[in-house]
Amino acid sequence: MQKSIHPNYHPVVFRDVSCGFTFLTRSTCTSNQTIEWEDGNTYPLITLDISSASHPVYTGARQQQKAEGRIARFNSRFKRSNTAAPQE
Repeated sequence: MQKSIHPNYHPVVFRDVSCGFTFLTRSTCTSNQTIEWEDGNTYPLITLDISSASHPVYTGARQQQKAEGRIARFNSRFKRSNTAAPQE
């Protein structure tokens, strides 16, 4: 590899502000904010609006809402009244 053409690749902490999930990884991102990590070292902190911990596709929240909506719509459409006895 050639020297001085590659970006600085270093450890960075990412924090999801919607749920507080933090993780340490390596990245080329930089930040003026820092955080002291569990190992006692200080790393740059990058804040995220959404991550795999809070995204509906990964958490399954969106699919659950869709299923509940379909079930409620089905029940309201084909609701049986309890007063009428079933015919035999």
